[in-house]
Amino acid sequence: MRHPLSATLLRCFFSERTCRTFRGSITLGELSSSCGRFSHFMSTLCFPSTLESTQFIGTRIVCGDQLYDSARLSDLDILIAKVSGGSSEDEILWSLTHDEACVAIHASHVLVEQLLHRFKDDWKSALGVFRWAETHPSFDHAPEAYDLMVDILGKTRQFGKMRELVDEMRPKNLVTLKTVAKLMRRFAGTHQWEDVMRTFDELETFGLHKSTESMNLLLDALCKENQVELAREIFLELKSYIPPIAHTFNIFIHGWCKVNRVDEAHWTIQEMKGHGFHPCVISYSTIIQSYCQLSNYNKVYELLDEMEAQGYPPNIVSYTTIMCWLTKSEQFEEALQIAERVRLSGCKPDTLFYNALIHALGRAGRLREATEVFTVEMPKNCITPNTSTYNTMIAMFCHRGHMQKALYFLKDLEESPFCEPDPQTFYPLLKLCFKFGKTDNCLKDLLDDMTNKHHLSLDISSYTLLIHGLCRANKCDWAYLLFEEMIDKQLTPRHQTCRLLLDEVKMRSMYDAVERIQVYMRQMKASK
Repeated sequence: MRHPLSATLLRCFFSERTCRTFRGSITLGELSSSCGRFSHFMSTLCFPSTLESTQFIGTRIVCGDQLYDSARLSDLDILIAKVSGGSSEDEILWSLTHDEACVAIHASHVLVEQLLHRFKDDWKSALGVFRWAETHPSFDHAPEAYDLMVDILGKTRQFGKMRELVDEMRPKNLVTLKTVAKLMRRFAGTHQWEDVMRTFDELETFGLHKSTESMNLLLDALCKENQVELAREIFLELKSYIPPIAHTFNIFIHGWCKVNRVDEAHWTIQEMKGHGFHPCVISYSTIIQSYCQLSNYNKVYELLDEMEAQGYPPNIVSYTTIMCWLTKSEQFEEALQIAERVRLSGCKPDTLFYNALIHALGRAGRLREATEVFTVEMPKNCITPNTSTYNTMIAMFCHRGHMQKALYFLKDLEESPFCEPDPQTFYPLLKLCFKFGKTDNCLKDLLDDMTNKHHLSLDISSYTLLIHGLCRANKCDWAYLLFEEMIDKQLTPRHQTCRLLLDEVKMRSMYDAVERIQVYMRQMKASK
């Protein structure tokens, strides 16, 4: 049975202007929080799954047994509705060019960009609307649209069509270094090293030149895919006629660190100096982070001293990185010594630094000092907290079982003019509800605030926490409803979650739920 389009459903895919013609007032905030459900509603509620069953008669759209006035829809809405369900780019193009409502739409650069972003993970629909726009007289795609289409085809591994599109761009002189960067990154992402290098070799056929900038694009694409040794070989061949710059060596520093060869990265700094370039703080910070990941803090402190001796004092990012890793390693006192080093150095702290400091103090059990940093030191230094700052405070108090203090900071966040809650804000509070056995009003109020007041969607972690917690609290009816909601949102429950819920509903003789969960588990197994 098809459901009429209520104002609630319209929020999922109509523009704010359109929604205001229906009962109630719908904000862009509501729209953005709901648009992730667009494809689900399109396929299950109102619009049919095939292009043929959607008809446009004059300014009216017929979808199944529903009739809508296209004059009240935006051009974007009409095109998206028509495109959905196409099996190929040719079918989509034919549908758009033989439909009265779509033919009447004027193609613009803004509209094409919106459509390409909307279909960035669906190359058939993206290419279909791209070709549809070309059928309009006097319309030429902007270079940015070509680059976006190239990236979509590369991301979805349609390399043949990507090359065809680049061949179209070539005589129009639309291939830029930005295009080249996308080509190299997409080829490198699928380990097509010869195609990466061929793209560089063919630069002149695009009207471009082999330069330091294009060489850096090549080296960067290889290093990001752990091919730093290959990049090094190419660099040694090219450097005799293409001069490197400081950024060239920073690419190698990142590359060596990415493959955990930090000593080579450190040696690259010396090579950099040999070419007459001065390493920057970013060069050192990259190596510092790698030594932190290896828990080699002696090397970290040596690098800090080296930076200061060379006249490149660490910045706040360097210090924050070290403090975060020390906290993660449960070396809390050492982490707090880094904070003291920041104060003595005169380095100006920022919000991320204070987030790390509050987290370190909280993990060390020094809640009073953490609160003082938030309420006294940050305002004194004119540093504004962000959502992550509040989340750290809330998680800290929840971890220690201080529900009221955590709720106080939640209220403060809700009233903040600078930031607002996100799903991570509520996770520790939900967890604490189960710990204290508050699975009635407290849990319901939090979920109501999360979904209705702040228009936040539950993620997989939140659903898993709720289903497991409710099962243990003998509320498997509620847990099963959340399981169904999860499936409806096309979120895949973990096997452990399915198994736990299945055992609970079996014990309560919920036979329909048992059958539903078993069918879903079989489908999960078959899809692997």
